[in-house]
Amino acid sequence: MQHHSQITPCLWFDDQAEAAAQFYTSIFRNSKIVHISHYGEAGQDIHGKSAGTVMTVSFELNGQSFTALNGGPTFKFNEAISFQVFCDTQEEVDDYWQKLSAGGDETAQQCGWLKDHYGVSWQIIPHLLIELLNHPDAAIVQSVTTAMLQMKKIDMDELQRVAAGSHGSRSNSQQSNSSTINHRRFHNESYGTRQSDPRF
Repeated sequence: MQHHSQITPCLWFDDQAEAAAQFYTSIFRNSKIVHISHYGEAGQDIHGKSAGTVMTVSFELNGQSFTALNGGPTFKFNEAISFQVFCDTQEEVDDYWQKLSAGGDETAQQCGWLKDHYGVSWQIIPHLLIELLNHPDAAIVQSVTTAMLQMKKIDMDELQRVAAGSHGSRSNSQQSNSSTINHRRFHNESYGTRQSDPRF
């Protein structure tokens, strides 16, 4: 018995559903086209599609179920919905970015977001970014966020460099503050001793 995901995103295309499904399944591992259905004569006055043309394409990307629908030009994709692709290495980030962004709107590329040439939005996210944005050191979170906001494709080496710099700056600041506090303590203790000593 075939397993069906309880939640399956449905992507509305004009008439590119099959081409889009083939495009996406060529990029992600463990992916396949599961089923293609076609329009019949029924409802032609509503959908306007010729009998025999593709209506829906069921496909899977890395085990996640999707449906692509040829619904006509009524609705367009926008950034309100995007798909997050989590990556372990920079090589993975580079590969997905290069393949998914090809022919897409370059002006939509920001902070790891991109649009493919169908207008679908994707976020190509290294796990490292999530780890750093949830770091207990607020200085690291702030520095990494600032760096990320200036990136198009996420650069893991740059994030690590920024995070290391923030941690180093905080350590030096803490050492400096500690030195200042110790100096003041020594001065106060010495001054207090001299004031209470009857020889002075």
